[in-house]
Amino acid sequence: MNSSGTNSEHGNILVVDDTPANLQLLIGLLSKKGYTVRPIPSGKLALQGIHLDYPDLILLDISMPDMDGYEVCKHLKTDPRTQDIPVIFISALDDVFDKIKAFEVGGIDYITKPFHAEEVFSRVKTHITLYRLQKKLQEKTLNQEQEIYDKNLILEQMIEDLESTNQELKKRLEQLKKAQLQLVQSEKMATLGQVVAGVAHEINNPVGFIEGNIGHASEYVEALIHLLSLYQNKLSTPDPEIQECIEDIELDFLIEDCPKVIASMKTGIERIRNISTALRTFSRGDNARTVSFNIHDGIDSTLLILKHRLKDNGEHPAIEVIKEYGELPEISCFPGKLNQVFMNLIANAIDALEESNIGKTFEEIEATPNQITITTKVDRENQQIIIRIRDNGMGMKEEVKQKIFEHLFTTKGVGKGTGLGLSISRQIVEEKHGGKLSCNSVPGAGTEFEIALPRQ
Repeated sequence: MNSSGTNSEHGNILVVDDTPANLQLLIGLLSKKGYTVRPIPSGKLALQGIHLDYPDLILLDISMPDMDGYEVCKHLKTDPRTQDIPVIFISALDDVFDKIKAFEVGGIDYITKPFHAEEVFSRVKTHITLYRLQKKLQEKTLNQEQEIYDKNLILEQMIEDLESTNQELKKRLEQLKKAQLQLVQSEKMATLGQVVAGVAHEINNPVGFIEGNIGHASEYVEALIHLLSLYQNKLSTPDPEIQECIEDIELDFLIEDCPKVIASMKTGIERIRNISTALRTFSRGDNARTVSFNIHDGIDSTLLILKHRLKDNGEHPAIEVIKEYGELPEISCFPGKLNQVFMNLIANAIDALEESNIGKTFEEIEATPNQITITTKVDRENQQIIIRIRDNGMGMKEEVKQKIFEHLFTTKGVGKGTGLGLSISRQIVEEKHGGKLSCNSVPGAGTEFEIALPRQ
């Protein structure tokens, strides 16, 4: 509330009284003390004129026609603009009930007529001083509240900014951890690929040497056998020493078995050659661009790498791999990355089967042999290549299945799993190749992972 009372050093006083003599008396007394006095002869006029210049104090007569002082005071106290202005009642009524009513309607003091000048001065001065102090306190409080409010807004904004920064830092830290772990995983696969490629290269040299010479050795053996046959046919009576040697070396068996040995060696060389090819297929280091690739070659090379885990080693029974391959066209992809996916999924299937064997007897395991079924086909309707890898292990609960692709989530023990394999596999399939990696698992009925890759 603003008041023009600040225009007077002492204060601005509104006097409301229907008796002109009283008005003149109060104007004369208060003006001499330096107060600015504004007289109004009725209650209604007072309510209308007070808004022109809000006073610091109101001296209000009680007995007035049309509207008495009590009613005027009630109106003043219900109006937010005037409710804080102090009201001193001035009246000839000296009954205690009149005074009580004056205080009930909002009066701050009561002066009885005929009044004494010094009493009026004292009370006017006291209440104007209190009113001004109250106004200053209110203004100071409001200013402090506004200052606190502004500071709270700044603080809230700072807290919000800090929380936002904290969330961003957490997000970046998580991304950094993810990138670091993925880098470690990729480096492990790259290292494995380099080792496998090195082994394949080292195998190729002696295999090529043996393969290049075994044909000549076969021809030489055949020539020698033919020569021996000629000697046997031309010399009907061989020298006793030669005859003894023929019997010692079992020449007939040697002639019959030697070509078989050579053929067996050729078969072995062919198997080594196939292994070398599979190793090179698995270790494809084509991360820069896509190339045409046979999916079956990638799966077979992965199975070769994991062959030692599929065999019966005394600790766990053999795992049968059932291949249900369809006719697939070659697709443009990153073979090394896809081989990493096949490695993760097949290794997980082996882990699941090994875990399902815990606590089972040999007879129980034989009754339900461990199997991994790999199915491939072309979904011509959606123009996709579908690869399914299914095990007949224990399966997963729904709450586990919902989390398996989450970064760092694993159900394996410490040191056995990083929680990255499936997360990285999904990233390779979906982000690198625009495909889809999904899982279907029922407790007690095994788990199946499906890879859907676009044909083009």
